[in-house]
Amino acid sequence: MKAAGSDPHVKGGTSAPGAVGQAGGVLLTETVTATALGRELSAGLAPWRKPLAVHDPVKVPADLAVTLAPGGDHRADVALLRGEPGVLGLVSCDATVSRTIAALAKNAPAAVRTINAARAAARKRAWALAGVHAPDAGTDAKNPLIVELDATPVTSHSDQEHAAPTFKRGFAFHLLCSFTGHGPDGTGEPLAMLLRSGTATAADRRRPPPPTTSV
Repeated sequence: MKAAGSDPHVKGGTSAPGAVGQAGGVLLTETVTATALGRELSAGLAPWRKPLAVHDPVKVPADLAVTLAPGGDHRADVALLRGEPGVLGLVSCDATVSRTIAALAKNAPAAVRTINAARAAARKRAWALAGVHAPDAGTDAKNPLIVELDATPVTSHSDQEHAAPTFKRGFAFHLLCSFTGHGPDGTGEPLAMLLRSGTATAADRRRPPPPTTSV
């Protein structure tokens, strides 16, 4: 991400050269820059940075997040980005990705709090930049911001934490998701997601979430 000085600046054009693969990921990296998410994460995750590290620890989760856009569903799928260094910069090798995630997982609650705080700051900045188009524009007690909850099974292809047989006879996580309203004036923007066991039910929305031991 640009906050760590690792992403190139990409410009569009109409000249003869052909298309560039994964160029859609630039929209995500530019959003990270515009909202200062990279800067917030880089500062927050500084305690996890090793003295001689080549990559800022924020680069790994950022790349993994971008990997979701072209269809990645495993940390090894970060290789999808590695083939376009001119567009998405240098991407960590699989070993570095594993070591970084393992380091964050050693104190997962602190890492999650740090990431959530950075996301909240970036969202606040994004909504401020959006002005009258922001989801919370013009909201008050009489015209509140509607937040919708939805429980969504997400198929898991391996025996990962919280993955379990579901009521739909699959094997998955049962995410609890929150979105800004999807009505005529809503944006449907995802706000937060809670990782839950595939065995979770609607009644579990009223219960405390299970303890998290890894990220």
